[in-house]
Amino acid sequence: MAVFFSKNAQETVKYGFEYAKTLKPGDVVLLKGEMGAGKTQFAKGVARGLGIEDEILSPTYAYMNEYSGKLYHFDCYRLKSGAHAEALGLCDYFYAGGICIIEWAENIAGVLPENCKTVEIEKISDSGRRIEYE
Repeated sequence: MAVFFSKNAQETVKYGFEYAKTLKPGDVVLLKGEMGAGKTQFAKGVARGLGIEDEILSPTYAYMNEYSGKLYHFDCYRLKSGAHAEALGLCDYFYAGGICIIEWAENIAGVLPENCKTVEIEKISDSGRRIEYE
């Protein structure tokens, strides 16, 4: 388990960039943390680490944003169940050959593939974060 302490949003992006080097196509990463913890900032870093230059936005209203078939960024905050995710076709992306990053994955826990990776981001101050991952 690796633990990092980020002083600000830029460092959280940097840790995401470094974390991307450990990922391979097909990986599913569950981002855990309260609202405003920095999950989307971390996802921005992962995208940069994968060579994606698009602006990375929280997919809160779209449920999922796709970036060049390399990255699928989910926000399951508004989903009520795994069945809801299946009905929307979101589960298909777990097997599409890209990397899936899922915020609020606990809302669809019943349909997640095995062997997901987990990144936990904890607010420890206004701008400080504790980031833990395998």
